[in-house]
Amino acid sequence: MNVMSPLSPALEAFLARGNSDTSEALRENGLPNARVEAWRYTPLRAVTGRAYDVAPDGQVSDVRRLLERAWPEGLEAACLVFVNGRFVEEFSALPKDAEVSRFAGEFGSVAQPERDAITALNAALAEDGICIRVPRDVDAGRVALVSIQTGPGRFSSHVRHRVVVEEGARLSLLDLNIGEGDYLSNPVFEIIVGERARFTHAKVQDEAVTAAHLGLVYADVATDGLYDSFTLTLGAGLARHEVHAGLFGRHSTVHVNGAQLVDGSRHADLTSVITHASPDCNSRQTVKNVLLESGHGVFQGKIYVDRVAQKTDGYQMNQALLLSDSARIDSKPELEIYADDVKCSHGATVGALDEEQVFYLRSRGVPMADARSMLVQAFLLDAVELIEDEALRSVLDRGVEGWWERRAS
Repeated sequence: MNVMSPLSPALEAFLARGNSDTSEALRENGLPNARVEAWRYTPLRAVTGRAYDVAPDGQVSDVRRLLERAWPEGLEAACLVFVNGRFVEEFSALPKDAEVSRFAGEFGSVAQPERDAITALNAALAEDGICIRVPRDVDAGRVALVSIQTGPGRFSSHVRHRVVVEEGARLSLLDLNIGEGDYLSNPVFEIIVGERARFTHAKVQDEAVTAAHLGLVYADVATDGLYDSFTLTLGAGLARHEVHAGLFGRHSTVHVNGAQLVDGSRHADLTSVITHASPDCNSRQTVKNVLLESGHGVFQGKIYVDRVAQKTDGYQMNQALLLSDSARIDSKPELEIYADDVKCSHGATVGALDEEQVFYLRSRGVPMADARSMLVQAFLLDAVELIEDEALRSVLDRGVEGWWERRAS
C-alpha cells in the first residue's frame, strides 16, 4: 500500500539540484498522504500537487512594511530577521548575552529527518538558519526571530534553527512568521534545554491565507529544565505545527500549549508527541480551537511514558469552539503508558457559544459582534495565560485581538 504522495515535478526538479542522500530519499518516497496515520486529517495535496520555485530576494520596502506591521508595539528584544529563508543583517540586532552563529549545515542529534518527511524536506532545501547558544547561568532576556515571506511567483522557504540553553541559563524567544503571496514555509527547530535551564518559546504564525506553513519543533529537556511553549495559529491556508518534546532528566517539565483561530476554508493542525523518558517529570498541554465558516481544525496529541518514567504527571486537554454549522474539528488525544506509577489524563470538548451569555451581553447594550468577540477571547484567555513571560503573553493577547479586528473590518 502506497502511503506517500509523489512530489510535484517542479519540487522534484528543485530537489534534484542537490546531491544529498536526503534529497534522493525524498524524491523516491515523496511526502505522506492520508494513509499515514499521523497525517490522516491533514492532506498535503495543496503542497504535493504544486510547483515551487527558488525563493526570490525580498524587496527592502516590502520587508520593512511587513516588519513594521508585525513588530509588537513596545516589545524590547533583540531581533533576528529572515526573509524568504535567508538571514538579513540589515534588519537584525544581535542579542548581547547569547552567542549567535549562522547555519551549521547538518542537523544535530535531536531532529529526525530520516523519520519525518517534512523535516527531510527542510534538510534537503534549507539555505540558512541560526544557532542561538545561551552560556551557563546567563539570562539572555528576549529575542525575536522573525521569518518573512514576500515576493512574486510561487516559492518555498526552508529555515533551520538550533537553540541551546545551557545549564542554569534562561531565554525567551518570540517566533514570528508572517508573509504575503503564494509560498510554502517549512521551518524546523532543534532545541536543547540544559539542567535547571528555562526556555520560553512563543510562536505566532500569521502567514498569508494563500500560503502553506509546515513547521516542526524538536525539544530535549534535561534534569530540572523547562521548555515552556505556546503556538498561536492565525494564518496560512494550510498549517501544521508539530512538536516532538522529550523529558530526559528527573523533574524536567514541558508545556506545549496553543490556540488555533481558523476561518474561511483554512486548515490548521497542531500535532504533538511528548515523551516521558525519566522519572518524576511533568508535561502540560492545553490547546484551544476557534473555528468559523468552513474552518477545519486538527489536534493530535500523544503522551508516551517509558517504563522507567515512574511518577510521571501528564495532562492534555483540547477544546474547540464551533461558530458555524460548517466548521469542523478532528481531535485525537492519546496516552501510551508503560510505567505503573503515573498520573496521566487527557480529554477533549467541543461546543458553541453559550446563548445565555450572548443574551446577557446583548441585553446590556453590547453589539452582537462585540459580544461574540468578548466570549471568544474569554474562552482563549486561560490558554494564553499559561505562558510565563508577561511580555510574550501580551504579544499573544494582541495577536488574538488583531485577528478579530481584521475579520470585523
